Amino acid sequence: MENCPIYSIFAVGTNNYLQHMKQFKLFLTAALLSCLTSVQAQKYVGGDISLLPTYEEHGANYMDKDGKKISDMLAFLKEQGLNAMRVRLFVDPSLAPDEAKGQGVRQDLEYVKKLGKRIKDAGLQFMLDFHYSDTWADPGQQATPESFKMLPALAEELTHDYTKQCLKELNEAGATPDFIQTGNEISFGMLWDSRCKVEANSDWNGYTDTNWDHFTTVLKNAIQACREMCPEAKIILHTEQCANNPTLDVAFFKRIKDNKVDYDIIGTSYYPYYKGLISNLDKGLTQLETNFPDKQIMVVETGCGYHYKMGDQDTGYPLTYDGQKDYTADLITMLKKHPNVNGLFWWFLEANEYGLDWATKRVTDKWYDASLFDNETGKALPALYELKNFDDGSTGIRQITTENKLNSSWYSLDGRQLPDKPSAKGIYIKDGQKMIIK
Repeated sequence: MENCPIYSIFAVGTNNYLQHMKQFKLFLTAALLSCLTSVQAQKYVGGDISLLPTYEEHGANYMDKDGKKISDMLAFLKEQGLNAMRVRLFVDPSLAPDEAKGQGVRQDLEYVKKLGKRIKDAGLQFMLDFHYSDTWADPGQQATPESFKMLPALAEELTHDYTKQCLKELNEAGATPDFIQTGNEISFGMLWDSRCKVEANSDWNGYTDTNWDHFTTVLKNAIQACREMCPEAKIILHTEQCANNPTLDVAFFKRIKDNKVDYDIIGTSYYPYYKGLISNLDKGLTQLETNFPDKQIMVVETGCGYHYKMGDQDTGYPLTYDGQKDYTADLITMLKKHPNVNGLFWWFLEANEYGLDWATKRVTDKWYDASLFDNETGKALPALYELKNFDDGSTGIRQITTENKLNSSWYSLDGRQLPDKPSAKGIYIKDGQKMIIK
């Protein structure tokens, strides 16, 4: 026992013990500070790959940019520097309209458990996107699932129970999500026809208190289930107005805050062919960071075409491989100017009809023309190889301490700008220096 350090501390008496502990704390603090110059804000870059198993089942031929066959898609994506994948979940997609099924609505719980486990086993982060509908949920449609309509008065409670059961089964399947979206593109609410009537793309009846009471109760119940079943997961509230209507987006999250909804990350969609130039998103992100400096932000959906025209907006980029790549590079350059943005996800990354019999084996009824694989060659596109630059180590603490020394704001160790001097104990960054609050 005489050689045991702990025994020795107690053996020399209380005063010496306290002195030893004080010295140990000073040593630990010094060690932490000495490591700070290499600490980076964790960033997540990847894509929504919800239809990957279906493409594989139908025999899609995936190849890298040089035409070499890809035998393990998740391993390939990880090799390209991607570290997170997103998957959508519908309540009962068998009840979706045929048009929606032709667009890729098929992800029920059993499907997601298998794909989620593959993602986790590959060493990637898993983002789960609850649609809370049997079909697409977006600004123009947020239909209550049929099973919830059976007891409309209990829709709020069913949201909790359904969420909890799904997460329980995902946990048991080895597919515990790291990020959870409680709803998809919910700027105008969700579960519309359960207790509130909303027209597609309306102003949500002026954000009436009645609708907000229902909406926030649904969100709180869903989030409570997430906290119960996946306490380590980060909760994302996903809207889609940041680039085209940032004032509405800010108003939405202010009401969320006023209603004390517990969440971690602001998620947004941005498609330049619908929302216009990257500068629009830049301005919207600035408004979100200004009003909610304590929240991280993720672009959970984006995409840009490489061949055929999509949407009604001028993206500013030609419909070529290089045009798509330049869009990706410029988007990343802009996002790096926003310290709170820590996530970038390409939507429908895996779309690839190459090698399929269009009459009998096609996966969708119409090609998606903003994939990261060419539907006509099966080859990975240059933009896919560009995505890794979002997480290249040029942001976070290193950027704060070397590039922003005149910035008087307080920052957390993960690179988030804080609204005021923090009250919690810990190590922070201010004026380019490491600060300890005891």
